[in-house]
Amino acid sequence: MEQTVAAPSTGIKRKTYTYQVNVAWLENRAGTLTSEGKPSFRVASPPEFKGEAGVWSPEDLFVAAVNACTMTTFIALATRLQIPLVSYTSDAEGVLEFADGGYSFTKVVIRPVIEVGSPEAVLQAEDTIHAAHKNCLIGNSVKSRVVVEPVIRVHGG
Repeated sequence: MEQTVAAPSTGIKRKTYTYQVNVAWLENRAGTLTSEGKPSFRVASPPEFKGEAGVWSPEDLFVAAVNACTMTTFIALATRLQIPLVSYTSDAEGVLEFADGGYSFTKVVIRPVIEVGSPEAVLQAEDTIHAAHKNCLIGNSVKSRVVVEPVIRVHGG
């Protein structure tokens, strides 16, 4: 849901967005995650926290959110800059550590492999993936360090 709100101190109008998600407990440490108009799916604690193997966990979804946001931000910027993009794939790895009495993600490493259509686009794609990393709203919303390690190739090269 989109809403425009005037900031009290400046009077500047800013858009705000609200995203609604529901989880309903099923059994043990599992539930169903839903959001209106989207397919629902099972979520559970990961096996290391007495959960289920083969089921999306909140930890998976956290890392996936950072990875997907980086991709969508890159694609938006690359489209605007008319970069001849051929393909984009990305692996991501989140490091969960116990410190100060609890677990938290301390680092997320994103490893995009970007293929462009010309040698001239390599530097532009590299600059753009770093701009995407800097502007990824999910990455900017978490306290763990987010690192991007891109590989950029020329198509057919």
